[in-house]
Amino acid sequence: MPRPVSYNVKVKPLESDISMAEMPEGHMGEGFFATSFDKVIGLARKNSIWPLPFATSCCGIEFMATMGAHYDLGRFGAERVGFSPRQCDLLMIMGTIAKKMGPVVKQVYLQMAEPRWVIAVGACASSGGIFDTYSVLQGIDQIIPVDVYVPGCAPRPEAILDGFMRIQDLVGKESLRRRNSERYKELLESYGIQ
Repeated sequence: MPRPVSYNVKVKPLESDISMAEMPEGHMGEGFFATSFDKVIGLARKNSIWPLPFATSCCGIEFMATMGAHYDLGRFGAERVGFSPRQCDLLMIMGTIAKKMGPVVKQVYLQMAEPRWVIAVGACASSGGIFDTYSVLQGIDQIIPVDVYVPGCAPRPEAILDGFMRIQDLVGKESLRRRNSERYKELLESYGIQ
């Protein structure tokens, strides 16, 4: 016996189903809106991040779940996952990085155009995890600067989404002049990056 099908008879207004990007601070009048250039660029960058996943082990599987329909990283403006460093601005290191892979990770980082951000996903990328051995890099912050660390072994998709939202906050609030500052240049020089 087929079961009866009930349809949704309450129609919701479309605006309640769509999340809109927040408007930057500024001055509004009739027919105009004025704000600073930094805030507009920050809003655009924040909502159009192109991640480059560098997955080597279990955290990569969790990232696949994060990209799937249930969690959907694409709703945060990261629908396009790139595998060419020249087209991406967020390097997501996920999993165990052996010391032999260190120069490869650094080369991928250097091939990315500025501005670029890095997120270390999971215990192995953040601190070497359970692999306290001669062959495993004890955190990728030994070779490249890291902006956000996501803890866990392996972190759940919710944790990866939280880390991504922290990157978005960082990107949205970053000044256009930060990358030209002496402090930023000193940071890169401390990693041997000119």
